Amino acid sequence: MLKIGIVTGNATAESLNLVTDAERLGVDSAWIPEAWMFDGLTPAAYLAGRTETMRLGTACVQLGSRSPALLAMSALSLQAMSNGRFILGMGTSGPQVMEGWHGVRFDKPVTRTRETIEIINRIASGERVSYEGTTYELPLPESQGKSMRSPVAMWPIPMYVASMGPANLRLTGEMSQGWIGTAFLAEHADVYLDPIREGAETAGRSLDDIEITVAAGLEFTNDTEAAGRRHAAGYAFTIGAMGSSKTNFYNQAYARMGFGEAVDEVQRLWAAGDREAAGAAVPIEIGLHTNLVGGDDDITDRLRAYRDAGVDTIRVGVDLNPRTLDDLARLMDLVNAVNAESPAPST
Repeated sequence: MLKIGIVTGNATAESLNLVTDAERLGVDSAWIPEAWMFDGLTPAAYLAGRTETMRLGTACVQLGSRSPALLAMSALSLQAMSNGRFILGMGTSGPQVMEGWHGVRFDKPVTRTRETIEIINRIASGERVSYEGTTYELPLPESQGKSMRSPVAMWPIPMYVASMGPANLRLTGEMSQGWIGTAFLAEHADVYLDPIREGAETAGRSLDDIEITVAAGLEFTNDTEAAGRRHAAGYAFTIGAMGSSKTNFYNQAYARMGFGEAVDEVQRLWAAGDREAAGAAVPIEIGLHTNLVGGDDDITDRLRAYRDAGVDTIRVGVDLNPRTLDDLARLMDLVNAVNAESPAPST
């Protein structure tokens, strides 16, 4: 069954209080972003005290900005505060943010993810932690450090991975409890889900063991095409600026879905300073198929597409406006109707 989560826009009281209203509508989870503005963990702590049933996840903390032990400590605190409702969503970000903002080398991202998960699992299990990896070594060799264990390891820590490249997607399937997907088009679900499935099977698991969550904006409108065009143009920043000319994981993902020439042109126009032309060059399919846009029938069709592609949770981004709660309530009615249907037979 499809579940709906809400993405918090920022750390203001107005944005976070919207989450408590969404909980009353039946929204299953809240997801707190982290970029180079607000952090993802502080708002989660606030929401742990303001909500009762919603799952609370980060989407996602940037690996390398904190040690694995600090992440585990924060996650254990949030599990205790929320009575076990916290999800530690993590991702490696990219070289611009990690090297430009955090001053941490962006190297071996898949290895860093693997080692972080392994260390956190050991801490959460309550065992004494000794670890020898490529990125992390605990205790440090030739130091005064000693192997330690957490005396408050009373909660498991579900870890979801924001991954886009094939190697990190396979790691997601192998080691995580969920996937934090973005730039997801149900029509090209195999680009992401096939590697996740492969990783799961290597670990004796199946795709059903990993919660598939994807991001989508929400806009009810009678002019679907105009809204799709506007949402598509909004991706110009992601395509043109969220990465360097050498490393842009979004563009690589779009290329694997068949949009390679288009995103190359968007990136070229953005780099040349022609932001308007860059927005116009983003294919409208990206705007329409990565979001819930249109009237009830249009959005119901998209919900069915997500369901049939194997999505478990849609992380919905909403704008703060007088219609926000009404739109969420309207969406929940559509989701409940879709969940009451028999799913389409697999082919």
